[in-house]
Amino acid sequence: MIMTYFDFNSASEQTSYDLIPKGTLVRVRMTIRPGGFDDASQGWTGGYATRNDNTGSVYLNCEFVVMEGEFARRKMWSLIGLYSAKGPEWANMGRTFIKAILNSARGVHPGDNSPAAQNARRIGGFADLDGIEFMGKVDWEKDQNGQDKSVIKAAITPDHKEYAALMGGARQPAPAAQTPSAPNAYAQATGRAPNPGRPSWAQ
Repeated sequence: MIMTYFDFNSASEQTSYDLIPKGTLVRVRMTIRPGGFDDASQGWTGGYATRNDNTGSVYLNCEFVVMEGEFARRKMWSLIGLYSAKGPEWANMGRTFIKAILNSARGVHPGDNSPAAQNARRIGGFADLDGIEFMGKVDWEKDQNGQDKSVIKAAITPDHKEYAALMGGARQPAPAAQTPSAPNAYAQATGRAPNPGRPSWAQ
């Protein structure tokens, strides 16, 4: 009987990663891991949202990859809340985070309420967030096993003193300001008029 052997002596040693320190500012690319849940009445289309069958909560399951620097290519995972049966707080936190992401990615000052700035905070759907690059702040939280893990829960916007140096020329251009008679991004994506009651990411 001929024995076959696989020699692993030349394989690389496995890498052990320490947590990225709390408070570290990193430029990240966010991708959404599709969960296949849609609710057109909420503007949740394209299969990007995920629904927890046990709790009924709906969220975006996001992966953040560090683009450069000491922690380049490191990955973190966080959820962006869209709905919780417990109340509006989780969804409101999600909306706040998405707004900050858009401000960071498109170079919009949080206090800027000009028509161009307001337009930059609109998206046609979750597809506009998939692959977006922004400056994030690292935090820690417990995983399901009670172990610390690095997460991104906040975006750094142009009012931060380190924003310009860290983002450099990586900002994504904001969409051109639209005239009042022009259809907004939601209408262009869906063919329907905007609904003032919709969440900001659905308009």
